[in-house]
Amino acid sequence: MTDAFARTPSTAVLPAQRLLLFGATGDLSQRMLLPSLFSLHAEKLIGPDLRIIGTARSELNDETFRAAAAEALDKFLSPEARVPDAIPSFLDRLHYVPLDASKPESFSALNAMMGGDPNQHTAIYLSTAPSLFGSTIAGLQSAGLDGPNCRIGLEKPLGHDLASSAVINDAVAAAYAEGQTFRIDHYLGKETVQNLLALRFGNRMFEPLWNAENIEHVQITVSETVGLEGRVSYYDGVGALRDMVQNHMLQLLALVAMEPPARFGPRSVRDEKVKVLRSLRRIDRATAAHETVRGQYTDGAVGGKAVPGYIDELKQPSNTETFVAVKAHVDNWRWHGVPFYLRTGKRLPNRHSEIVIQFREVPHSIFAGRGAVLQSNRLIIRLQPEENIRLMTMAKEPGLDRDGIRLREVPLDLSLTTAFAGFRRRIAYERLLLDLIEGDPTLFVRRDEVEAQWEWIDAIRDGWEAANVTPRPYSAGTWGPSAAIALTERDGVHWND
Repeated sequence: MTDAFARTPSTAVLPAQRLLLFGATGDLSQRMLLPSLFSLHAEKLIGPDLRIIGTARSELNDETFRAAAAEALDKFLSPEARVPDAIPSFLDRLHYVPLDASKPESFSALNAMMGGDPNQHTAIYLSTAPSLFGSTIAGLQSAGLDGPNCRIGLEKPLGHDLASSAVINDAVAAAYAEGQTFRIDHYLGKETVQNLLALRFGNRMFEPLWNAENIEHVQITVSETVGLEGRVSYYDGVGALRDMVQNHMLQLLALVAMEPPARFGPRSVRDEKVKVLRSLRRIDRATAAHETVRGQYTDGAVGGKAVPGYIDELKQPSNTETFVAVKAHVDNWRWHGVPFYLRTGKRLPNRHSEIVIQFREVPHSIFAGRGAVLQSNRLIIRLQPEENIRLMTMAKEPGLDRDGIRLREVPLDLSLTTAFAGFRRRIAYERLLLDLIEGDPTLFVRRDEVEAQWEWIDAIRDGWEAANVTPRPYSAGTWGPSAAIALTERDGVHWND
C-alpha cells in the first residue's frame, strides 16, 4: 500500500480495467453512481478501456441496461455536469449480467462476461443487504474475482453492532486483504470535509489554537427535514444512533479531533483517526441516561407543510429513535475537558450539516469599563447544503463612541461556492469511485476504525436498555426534545440553530 496521496497511481497500485457494480439497477446507482461515473468519463479521468459491468436480479441485457442508465442520467445529472456528446461513448462502456447474489452458482455468467482473466485489475462495488455478504463473497471467489489484482468497495450498512460487523468483515477478509478492502462513508468524499483538513493543517493560524486551552466546546449537527421516505424496512430497528452517529458523525468528530498526520496518505490519516475513536470516553449504563437524549417525532409541520408522526408513517408502534443528542469526550491531552455535542434527527426545521468550534473567551477584556460586551469567537464549518466556512469575530461599530465603545459580532465568510465559482460542485461519490478505481484508500474507513466506532455505540445502546431510556416525543419541525436543549444548557451552552 502506498502512503502518498496522488491522483496518479503509483507503480504498486494500478487503475482498474473493469468495474463491477452490484445493485446496478437500484436507487443509489441511478442517483449517484451512474451520474458520478459519467462525470469521470466526460472529463477523461478514467481510462478509455475501463469496462463498467452492472449486475442485479433484474432480467436486463446490455441494451436495456444502457437505456435505463441513459434515463437515469437524464433525470439525475446536474445541469453543469451535462455533456451530451459524451453520453453515447459512456453508454458503450456499460455491460450487464443478471445475477442472484444469494446463489453463488449463478456467478458463472459473470465469470464469462468478465473474460476469466485473473491478471486484469478489477474494482468491485458492493451494495447489497448484509444477509447476502457471505454468498456474494463466495460467488466472487468462484468467479476468480478474489485475487491480488482485485479490490472491493463496501457500502453500508456493515452490520448493526460490533458482533455482526465482525461477521461481515471476517467474511470479506477471507477473500480480500485489508489493503484490498474499501469501506465507504460518503461523507468523507465531500469537499468541505476535506477542507476541514486543509483548514487545520494548511494554515498556521488555526492548529496552535486547536486544543483544550483555547476551545471551549465543539458541536456537530446533521439535521434532516425528511421522514422515512421509503426507508421503512431499513430504518425502523436501526435508528438515528446507528444510521448517522456510528459512521458519519464519528468520522467528522475524528477529523476535528485527530492529531496532525505525518502526511496526507491512507496510513497516516487513518492511524490518527483511530486514535481519536479509541480515546472516546465510554458512555455506559451509569451515564447513558445523563449524557444522551433519544427522541421520536410526532406530527407537526416542516417547511410550512403538515407532516405525520413517525408512528403514523410506520403504521405500528416502535421504540426506534429518529433523533439523538450525545455529549461526548475525547480523553487525551489535547481535548481534556472539552465536550463534543453531537445531534442528528429527522423532521427537523431545516437540512444542514455543520461543525461549530466554540473558542474560549479572551483572558482579559480591555473594553470591560467602556460598556462593550465581547462574544467568544466561533468557527462554523457548513458541509451542506451550501458549503462555507464562517469565522465569527468582534469588530467595532462605526461612531465617535461618546456613550461608550460598541462592539459587534461580524462574520468573516469563505463561501466555497463563491471562492471557487469556476469549479463544478461534485458529488461525493465521484471522488470515492475514482479513488476505488485508482486504488487510493485514504478516504475510506479501515476495519479498526469501524470496530472502535461500534464499541462506543454498543455501550450507549446497552446503557439505554439497562436504564430503560426510551425515545422522547418531539413535534416535527422542531429541534428535537426539550431534553436535548437541557443537555447543553446545563453546561451554559446553546445549540447553534
